[in-house]
Amino acid sequence: MPERMDDAYQAADRIIELTGGEIRLGLPLGLGKPNRLVNALYRRVEADPSLSLDIYTALSLGRPAAGSDLERRFLAPFADRVFGDYEELDYLKAVRKDALPDNIRVYEFFFQPGSLLGSETAQRHYISVNYTHAARDINARGVNVVAQLLAVRGEGDGRRYSFSCNPEVTLELLPMLKARREAGETIVAVGQVHHDLPFMGNDAELGEWFDEMDIVIDDPRAQTRLFSTPNMPVVLQDHFVGLHASTLVRDGGTLQIGIGALGDALVHHTRRREQRNDDYRTLLDALELPEEHRDLIHREGGDGRFELGLYGCSEMMTHGLLRLIDDGIIRRPVYDWIGLQRECLEHAECVPGLDLIDGLRRRRHISSPLRPEQLKRLTDFGVLRHGLTVEGNRLRLPNDDSVPNDLDHPDTREALETWLGDSLQGGIIMHGGFFLGPQSFYQRLRELDEETRARINMTRVNQINDLYGGEELRIAQRRDARFINTAFTVTLLGAAVSDQLDDGRVLSGVGGQYNFVSQAHELPGARSILMTRAWRQRGGEAASNVLFSYAHNTIPRHLRDMVVTEYGVADLRGKTDEEVVMAMLNVADSRFQVELMEQAQNAGKLRHDYQIPERFRHNNPDFLRRVAEQGDDQAFATFPLGTDFDATEQRLLKALTWLKETVGQKDYFKLAREALLHDHDPEQHAEALARMGLAEPDGLRERLYQRLLLTALDADRG
Repeated sequence: MPERMDDAYQAADRIIELTGGEIRLGLPLGLGKPNRLVNALYRRVEADPSLSLDIYTALSLGRPAAGSDLERRFLAPFADRVFGDYEELDYLKAVRKDALPDNIRVYEFFFQPGSLLGSETAQRHYISVNYTHAARDINARGVNVVAQLLAVRGEGDGRRYSFSCNPEVTLELLPMLKARREAGETIVAVGQVHHDLPFMGNDAELGEWFDEMDIVIDDPRAQTRLFSTPNMPVVLQDHFVGLHASTLVRDGGTLQIGIGALGDALVHHTRRREQRNDDYRTLLDALELPEEHRDLIHREGGDGRFELGLYGCSEMMTHGLLRLIDDGIIRRPVYDWIGLQRECLEHAECVPGLDLIDGLRRRRHISSPLRPEQLKRLTDFGVLRHGLTVEGNRLRLPNDDSVPNDLDHPDTREALETWLGDSLQGGIIMHGGFFLGPQSFYQRLRELDEETRARINMTRVNQINDLYGGEELRIAQRRDARFINTAFTVTLLGAAVSDQLDDGRVLSGVGGQYNFVSQAHELPGARSILMTRAWRQRGGEAASNVLFSYAHNTIPRHLRDMVVTEYGVADLRGKTDEEVVMAMLNVADSRFQVELMEQAQNAGKLRHDYQIPERFRHNNPDFLRRVAEQGDDQAFATFPLGTDFDATEQRLLKALTWLKETVGQKDYFKLAREALLHDHDPEQHAEALARMGLAEPDGLRERLYQRLLLTALDADRG
């Protein structure tokens, strides 16, 4: 049984004692890090050069950093409200400043996007690996301590523990560590309880793994705010990407999505497809999609309501996926029994009955006479109620009566018909690996009723991101899978970039994206869908995200499938290079199409007399704005899934974004001079100025800030 402690620093000292001070610490990505324990270890090792600490992890979470004084004025009060007393990771602060002590090293395989571009320490120690291989590679580095947050239920001897938000790598790693422990190595497994962490059952519950824990910490000082990721604005460009992607989701199929504004947009328009279908179709009509595009929608997805529902299978369970569960869109159950799963694929209404039993028998998943293990499976999955037993050539009923153990015998069939279950049991509508999101998401998870909670299975990453080790069952469960992820750049030949810049600096990481893209090419009926914005604006200059080539790719072009931008869908699977170039030009922004076309022609990938069809020569923001005017009030909501920003902060966020994009188009000092000389009415923006501490500017700097902000606020109103 594990040692129980109420002080993370006491646990840190015990870990040092057990390991001899040479600590190779494995931590889960994201939310599941036991920050107080990690900081205790960091401080102990920092203070003693004779000790060493290597940390292996991913997605180390920290408060957002401001890039300017204006941003700091906006972010600081918001961060204090949203993050509260969240305990920051000491090692992350040091990594950001390239200031780690010599006896501490940090290795990560996924960064908080964009947060460590300026850290040489992080860039040098980044490990590029598919998410499915993370446990393997961490184990190979000789990790000897694993630690993570645990959720808890009950009191005393009745306490139950859950890996909650992060079973995905832990469940892969623990058997490897157990084997090393049994071979004589010192391995220390530590759990730190957090009472606000949502308890998730099924595979996430520790069960027998609790006996493998060495230390369980319940430190009252560790009960600080859970890290959250506030919803960011969904702009018009994002909305149209999400709208197009939502038409590719097939009813009765499988859905995986990533995090971010594009994912939120996809969820929003998928919900509207179900809940406001007439408005949804009206908006699609306003796009004046060409006939081949409409054929693609009807062949690969749909624009109707979800009569059969979806099954969710995503390494990251997002607040958007939970919203789809609450809405009843994600509701198609899958079963951990290939026989039952296949029967349910063939019958829209899969309910306990003699027909279901006969089908299982035809598929040879049960026999006549029934064996005890087959009867147990039938009762465990709710086909039959509990109480029947196999006694040789008889089936014993609870009333001590019995019938022949012969599924063709009329007496047996009559008895079984009275003993059918009310509904099938054990169905899972959502498999997830880890979760991370806003505070409202955690609250909703804590509030789930037991039936819904039981239908969500947080589990190991290989079960979700891979097919190996259960191909037959996973293929049957993942019917018509749509793996929908994001990229920041795509090439005319179909490669995609989502993790690394062309200069070699890592933006985030590969994570599971490659796994899902590859899986889409293996599963019957599956498609990989990569969402990207066709263009971006930085410093006032527009630039294309569709390029002829890029020095790095995350998804090679031989795995190209579907690319979605705000201008439509490019179906690239099985196409020639020239056909791919044509399709990609059709979804590029028209401001860059001619240059891209000429690059392809000069490279011999496109015939020289090719002309972009007229229908696609008007891919620009003005076209989207005209279409958006035909949508209803909620079609293009800035925060369609809710927000932690209040009304004033939402206005400020738009204004600061405008300012950031505009500076660069004009000379900064010219913009500042215009702002100072332009006549503004501060009273119209009194709340915004007060929120930024600029209602009564003190000195020239603050007066300049006020005028710049007023310029941005007026521009937004215009």
